[in-house]
Amino acid sequence: MAARHVDHYLTWGEPPDQVAEKIAGVRAAAAKQQRKLRFGIRLHIIVRQTEEEAWKAADQLISHLSDKTVALAQQNLARQDSQGQKRMLKLQKQAGGLRTREALEISPNLWAGVGLIRGGAGTALVGSAESVAERILEYRELGIETFIFSGYPHLEEAFYTAELLFPRLPLEHDFDEGDQTGFPSPITGEVVANEFTAVRAEAAS
Repeated sequence: MAARHVDHYLTWGEPPDQVAEKIAGVRAAAAKQQRKLRFGIRLHIIVRQTEEEAWKAADQLISHLSDKTVALAQQNLARQDSQGQKRMLKLQKQAGGLRTREALEISPNLWAGVGLIRGGAGTALVGSAESVAERILEYRELGIETFIFSGYPHLEEAFYTAELLFPRLPLEHDFDEGDQTGFPSPITGEVVANEFTAVRAEAAS
């Protein structure tokens, strides 16, 4: 389907070897349709001055999760038909239920902790600005042209990323400032383990 219809193929953040395999498969399928696609990746970012600070922030992000919350989220996510979500859950299984860096760092600086309770993009690049930039450039070498990043809390992590990481990347500022009115779906991963869902502010008032 992608080979026939899309122009830009996006993947969630998987280890580089898995991303390379996926890109190769999609390119081969597109070639059979006499088409060429561009590629992008969706990742979270936890970047700090040092490796130690970054991994401390990652640990803090999941420090208040209870076993019950994680179990409920994983059960709900497992019910989805999405193949991408199944791949994210498979990364979680590699951790064997543990929440240490050793268990959740599925490849250098790639952390699966976000996916413990969040559906969709469940991995983050964690580390110093130098190491995170190096990982991003590795993905670019595989053929990734577009990077979609986020972090928690959104504003604070945006500042860290802009101040520490962006100066180390060869950025091109050619984004489209078109429609900015999109509203997140109420079935996004942030609500998967909650008892309520997000609604539009005007609808709730």
